[in-house]
Amino acid sequence: MSSVTLPAEHLRGATAAIFVSAGLTREDADAVSHHLVGADEAGVPSHGILLVPMYIDRLLAGSVSAGGPSTVVSDSGAVAVIDANHVFGQLSAAAAMDLAIAKARTHGVGVVTVRHAFHFGRASVYADAAAGEGMIGVAACNTRPMMPAVGGAEPVVGNNPIAIAVPGDGAHGFTLDMALSEVALGKIRLADARGESIPDHWATDDAGRATTDPAAAISGMLLPMGGAKGFGLALVVEALTGVLSGGAVGREVTGLYADPSVANDSAQFFLALDVSRFVEPTQFADGLRRLVEPVLESRARPDANPIRLPGHGARRRAERAETDGVVVSTAVLAALTDAAERVGADLVPWMPEAVR
Repeated sequence: MSSVTLPAEHLRGATAAIFVSAGLTREDADAVSHHLVGADEAGVPSHGILLVPMYIDRLLAGSVSAGGPSTVVSDSGAVAVIDANHVFGQLSAAAAMDLAIAKARTHGVGVVTVRHAFHFGRASVYADAAAGEGMIGVAACNTRPMMPAVGGAEPVVGNNPIAIAVPGDGAHGFTLDMALSEVALGKIRLADARGESIPDHWATDDAGRATTDPAAAISGMLLPMGGAKGFGLALVVEALTGVLSGGAVGREVTGLYADPSVANDSAQFFLALDVSRFVEPTQFADGLRRLVEPVLESRARPDANPIRLPGHGARRRAERAETDGVVVSTAVLAALTDAAERVGADLVPWMPEAVR
């Protein structure tokens, strides 16, 4: 499939223009577009501007709100519960982690859950926000059921992504960000859009048979990462997000690409731990160094890439893309242009004639 390389600034401007035309404020549109383009920069296009047409579908159908803030419905000491009121997940999640960080400054720990939410993109963004304040950050959300129980033949739990960020300098801090299926559904959708096959251990068809066809996988089931272990972790995340927030769980959460007039209604969980309440920051930094340096200095197999920490590859890719530009498939750009036409957005200032 053909692709083009565009400046990240141009992609952010084009995406923001679409969202402003769809009714978002300039500030909110900039925040959402920065998050989406950031995913493309980090080499995670399944969470990037590929999502814009679906987001617009839902805005126009009314299941996602273009305005109005989230509401804090419960606030007690170190914990709070937020009703997102179906605004963009990137907005409610950022607000929730900001609140968790503020609580951690006061109490040493801050925990915020969110109900009536929408897709929040890459979980690592919110965990990293806590790490940037010298805190361990955790962010998670639930999704519609995509995975079967061990031995099951129907989906009962989402692949429920979770991210954990450990603060440190550029060499020692790291961020784990993963869905609890073998791969995120977005990667399968991307393979489908590109006309590519998928490995047979990623998913099954709707009859529970392993498949290499991404279209069959989309209508089928994802397989849990690590079998029973991945399924068990997904169930725990469901309890932390949907149950703990008083929000939707299991089949009450609807698919992103289902009826766009029906709210996604996902739930989210955010945790911030102020490491200075446990040990002196210098002691934490030294302990982290003693933990990760042997990892980085460990011997690699002759046929393997250099050893690196979780999240460092995405960070390096994002830094390069900010300078060199973002590679985007022409199919994704065509869909972006179509979304712009539907809401009357002018992309001329941002998109070269070759891809408009």
